Amino acid sequence: MSQTAIPFFFMRGGTSRGPYFNRDDLPADLDVLADVLVAAVGSGHPLNIDGIGGGVAVTTKVAMLSRSDGDWADVDYFFAQVGVEERRVDFKPTCGNILSGVGPAAIEMGLVTARDGETTINIHAVNTGAKVSALVQTPHGVVSYDGDTQIDGVPGKAAPVALQFMETVGGVTGSFLPTGNVIDTIDGIDVTCMDVAMPMVIARADSFGLKGYESATELDDNKGFYTHMEAIRREAARLMGMGDVSNSVTPKFGLLAKATQGGSVAARYFMPWKCHPTMAVTGAQCLASCVLTPGTVANGLAPLSNESPALIVLEHASGKIDVAVDYEHSAAGFEIKSAGLVRTARKLASGTLFVPAKVWEGN
Repeated sequence: MSQTAIPFFFMRGGTSRGPYFNRDDLPADLDVLADVLVAAVGSGHPLNIDGIGGGVAVTTKVAMLSRSDGDWADVDYFFAQVGVEERRVDFKPTCGNILSGVGPAAIEMGLVTARDGETTINIHAVNTGAKVSALVQTPHGVVSYDGDTQIDGVPGKAAPVALQFMETVGGVTGSFLPTGNVIDTIDGIDVTCMDVAMPMVIARADSFGLKGYESATELDDNKGFYTHMEAIRREAARLMGMGDVSNSVTPKFGLLAKATQGGSVAARYFMPWKCHPTMAVTGAQCLASCVLTPGTVANGLAPLSNESPALIVLEHASGKIDVAVDYEHSAAGFEIKSAGLVRTARKLASGTLFVPAKVWEGN
């Protein structure tokens, strides 16, 4: 046997795509698992020519699903961010766009039985501990991918997948504001370090001499900005209690500016060594929370009402994304309770993926 066969579904979730596996079909050991995922994606080449990756970070993501043993969740969702040109895997973050496909994939895999009409699937995000409810369209007990919902960054329309994120605060660092401050100044730049769905370091675009409306390509070509940003990100991570993150994609970095297209605020999200072509679902929640929180770097950028839930519309590099944030002001301070978004997903392929047997000989 020269290769090991692994069943998989290949799906687009939100504005990302990648393989969705049953966790039981993969090695339990994380070091071996990382080697398998690197081989599957084809990391180490800019085109991922020896794997099924797409040559950019939003197409080298992996979802691994299993039935949950918990009282609340139906499915455990374990995420991996696989490198494009670097042969490495980061198991620390989660991905909300890929999560958009978890509900449909769980039904396709037989992990969840669909109802006629709509099926609610409770998902435990293993990497961060977040709880997410996904509402999937299932007429006649079958996943429907056809619909009239359009999300910026994806051509055409598809069936909606409504996501409600709960218990997302402090999932990685244990704290809403991990440094204990609303604003920290690092290397002359004011930043807000926040952990909501994804730990992030957030700054105003103009503090770097940027407008905040630049395209992803324009930002990626600005090597001076990336050098400065990465130094700040690493120091911020240390202040957040995350240690040395030179080889980790978290915390992510975000830039904010005043809106120009009718949204609440303009935002750019970094993965962190490339600008996201659209917007991460997890990052959108953190950025929206930053906009709503008094005294952050977002102060004064967006006119806000006191209504909850509040609809925050982020203008990203390819359009807009809406985030409905349920929050409250109490004696204990400002509290994020949950966030809701609507995404779409589509099954692209299913079958058997192969990795060299020298990487893993199978279970």
